[in-house]
Order: sequence, then C-alpha cells, then structure tokens
Amino acid sequence: MIGGIWNLKLKERPAAVAGMFYPDDPQDLQRMVVQFLDEGQNTYPAPKAMIVPHAGYIYSGPVAASAYASLLNREHPIKRVVLLGPDHRVGFRGIATTTADYFVTPLGRVPIDRDMVQKLNELPGVFAFDQAHAQEHSLEVHLPFLQLTVGDFELVPLVVGSARIEDVANVIRTAWDGEETLILVSSDLSHYHSYDEAKQLDRATTAAIEQLDGHHLTGHDACGYIPVRALLEVAREKHLHEKTVDLRNSGDTAGPRDQVVGYGAYLFYAEPEQQKNAA
Repeated sequence: MIGGIWNLKLKERPAAVAGMFYPDDPQDLQRMVVQFLDEGQNTYPAPKAMIVPHAGYIYSGPVAASAYASLLNREHPIKRVVLLGPDHRVGFRGIATTTADYFVTPLGRVPIDRDMVQKLNELPGVFAFDQAHAQEHSLEVHLPFLQLTVGDFELVPLVVGSARIEDVANVIRTAWDGEETLILVSSDLSHYHSYDEAKQLDRATTAAIEQLDGHHLTGHDACGYIPVRALLEVAREKHLHEKTVDLRNSGDTAGPRDQVVGYGAYLFYAEPEQQKNAA
C-alpha cells in the first residue's frame, strides 16, 4: 500500500514520498519527528492557522517542528485540519480535492472529512482530482507531524494549482469554523539563491506575512504563494495577528550554502476579544 498503488476498495491514498522525504520505517519516523518536536518545543499557544514548510525532513523538519510544537500546548481538541499546499507534479487550474476516504503514512491512516470535502466541491474552482494528490509531497509530509501532535483528526486535503486567490480564500472562509478546525498552509520560501540573498528575500517575505499583506508575493517568494496570499487575506478580514516562530534555510539545517531553499514557520491567532466572544 505504501508502494504507491491506490487501494480502490478502501479508497486509500498511499504514502508516495515515504523513504524519500521522510523515513518509511514507522519507528524511525516517529523517533525523528519526536526529536524535532523536543528541540522545537515552545510556550506558544495552539494557533488557529499556520504556514509551515514541506521539504525533506532533514532540511525543513526542524523549522516545521517549531510550529507543530505549539499544537502540543492546545487547550481544546482539534478535530479537523484543512491542509492546503501547492501543486508540484501535475499542472492544472483550480483547487483539487480527493475521492479518497483515507490518506496513509507509515504511522497509519488519516480519515478524510468527506462532508467538508463535498461542501467545498460546490465552490467555484474546486473539484475532485485524485491525480493531483497521487505523488504530491506538499501535503503528505505534514501528516506524520499532525499524527504525533494532534492525534485523531479528520483531514481536508487541498492541492492548489493555478487558482484564483479569491477562490482559495473562499475555500478557507467556508472551512474556517471554530476552535476545532486548524487551517494549515504548506509552503517553502525562496528557492536556489545564495545563502545571503535567500536570507534577504525571506526576510522581506516574512515582513509581508507579519503585516498580513501578501499582495506582492509571487512564486519567486514562496512556492505556495497562492494559498499563502489567500490565508493572509482571510486573516486580515478576521483581524488575526501573526507570530513568526522560525526563519531559516537549508544552509542552516542540512545543506550547502551556494543554493538554498528558505523555510519559515508562522502562527496566526484570533484577537483576545474574538476568543472571548467565541467562548
């Protein structure tokens, strides 16, 4: 099943990049993620939304863990994770949902929230397209972190192709709900610049994220710029505030410094008055 063949009877999307982006052995995988989480532990409360990188674990895992560690501090259960990531494989227009009932990792099966998926399929630009999910890593690499921090939850997986920002923002608004729902955008930052140039570019992108203003962000700044911009638009509408918890690149973690990829971890919170009113 983890070899890449869909189990059509059970409607499972098998792990496609286990053994490449992260370990395919369950014990090794759990050990690696737990170590990252231990190193990234913090006192930040669990956020309503996050932007987290999606590269191979030796490169972006420590940065991702600095965001995921905040989920261990949650005061309420998370029952649904709406996960949006950019398309790297297929090339298509719109936002792809799935017909699968489960996504599989070496740590087990993650159930799909079919009710929410069907609701989103009724929105402009959204449609079921399993081919977009079959080999896509931008969603899959987050699942082991979620399995070991959130535990039991239902997933709403969305691969974002060449989509209108407003269509993606509308998806986020529709799936927003309350404290039980986490909005998670998957994106790396700049790609294949020198170490110093990447630091400068990624600081500028981070400043835009901190200001909830992604108007000028392009694929040059972040591979997931479309869902990033959509999240920032909704966060601004809902008066959220942002906390940057980590900003590094592959030259800081496990790679050379001549051509690096940037990674940032960003948390988004409702204002205290909103939290009080929602109680």
